[in-house]
Amino acid sequence: MEHSVESRPKPGAEPGREASRAGAGDGGDGVETGTIETTVPARLDRLPWARFHWMVIAGLGTAWILDGLEVNVVGSISSRISEHGANTGLTPADVSGWAASLYIAGACVGALLFGQLTDRFGRKRLFMVTLAIYLVGTVATALTFFPGWFFVCRFITGMGIGGEYSAINSAIDELIPARQRGRADISINGSYWLGGIGGSLLAAVLLTSAFPTDLGWRLSFVLGAIIGLAVLLVRRNVPESPRWLFIHGREREADRIVGQIEDDVREQTGEDLPEPDEKPLKVRQRRTIPLTLIIRSAVTMYPRRTILGLSLFIGQAFLYNSILFGFGNLLTLFFHTPSGNIPYYLACFGAGNFAGALILARLFDTLGRKPMIAGTYILSGILLLITGFLFKAHDLTSVSFTACCCVVFFFASAGASAAYLTVSEIFPLETRALCIAVFYAIGTGIGGVIGPQVFSRLINTAKYSDVLIALALGAAMMILGGLAELVFGIRAERRSLESIAKPLTVEDEPAATMRPATAS
Repeated sequence: MEHSVESRPKPGAEPGREASRAGAGDGGDGVETGTIETTVPARLDRLPWARFHWMVIAGLGTAWILDGLEVNVVGSISSRISEHGANTGLTPADVSGWAASLYIAGACVGALLFGQLTDRFGRKRLFMVTLAIYLVGTVATALTFFPGWFFVCRFITGMGIGGEYSAINSAIDELIPARQRGRADISINGSYWLGGIGGSLLAAVLLTSAFPTDLGWRLSFVLGAIIGLAVLLVRRNVPESPRWLFIHGREREADRIVGQIEDDVREQTGEDLPEPDEKPLKVRQRRTIPLTLIIRSAVTMYPRRTILGLSLFIGQAFLYNSILFGFGNLLTLFFHTPSGNIPYYLACFGAGNFAGALILARLFDTLGRKPMIAGTYILSGILLLITGFLFKAHDLTSVSFTACCCVVFFFASAGASAAYLTVSEIFPLETRALCIAVFYAIGTGIGGVIGPQVFSRLINTAKYSDVLIALALGAAMMILGGLAELVFGIRAERRSLESIAKPLTVEDEPAATMRPATAS
């Protein structure tokens, strides 16, 4: 059965001309183009799991794999790239400190810049642009000949990766049925660690004596770029988000895409699809959503959710960026681990992270968001604190320290992935991409830039007590994030995105008077 989309001009607007500027609830920002009724969200949410959804996971999860590849390659080669003969002029502190912070700073800038463009031009259109920036930055990194060049290239590479986050996470949540949204989103975000494992093993091969000191680490970046080129072939099969299309005046295209997905599901299952059980959504279409409206809607309409998003992002960003960029340096400095062996430790570390995200993901849809997010954050913080005390007491070897980190991050990885899921779910449809970008930029800018600087300085004192302080700081940030989830968390499992946060442009209830869903 076909589902039509009714479109009509806004009352009072001249035919053939744009509608008047947004009224109540829009703060006078943006331009309306018409009013429609659509069943697109309900049609997407009632679909059974099918080939299409696997294709979305394969196509969009690649961004996280590339990010994991980048970060773990740098972590694996941090000792080698600063060795005499690498011809870079870098020190270990440069790689784990400034370079790490500039990579994260670039990701924050890219998220904000391309998040705005994603909302304006669509999720899919920006995939190629951000991936191209990543490829340029990665290849240029391989040509490093002095520290300043390396720092600039890390910033550019970070911009490409950061630009993908808002488009990818919003597209995932808008294409995956509500019943499986949690496990799909967390599993995709967890695929970061597939890239991490691949990056570590790739570096392990290229850092052997078979390659000169000045060549092996450069090849690791070149091969990362080759993998990025392969991603282009997968990306082209993922459609634009129908939810984004109907909000931006392209309701016929949205209807066509959903119809094609439904036809594919019917052909695969051999059964008719049930009718959507939700009433049509009536919205006022907008050409663009200004950044000022995004921030104002988050702060004034959803202040508790704003605190929640910041707490989760800052906590996980501080912990992960501190540990990852300094892991190789810590093993070398305290356990005298040869630089060529560090990638194997990082591969084990990555395996523990990926296992956690994959195994625990479905529980976020069954047990629920609040208990799982709060539990993973708090438990990982407590376990990290215990690891810190064991480290200070000299009770750990390089192997047992890595094993402890695997256990800690088994839980932390699922919680960190849920931070992106949370921010993508709990804000209105029109603001989704930019909300992800803003929260990522602020949270990661605070936790991801400051964290590596503090962690690097504490590690390089070569004092066990200072490492305990570094680990305790990371643990405290995660525990605080978990407590914020207990207080401000939203029960979003198995609910449609529109029921969690109604669109700002909903016609039947002005956005300014809308009451957000309860946090219980």
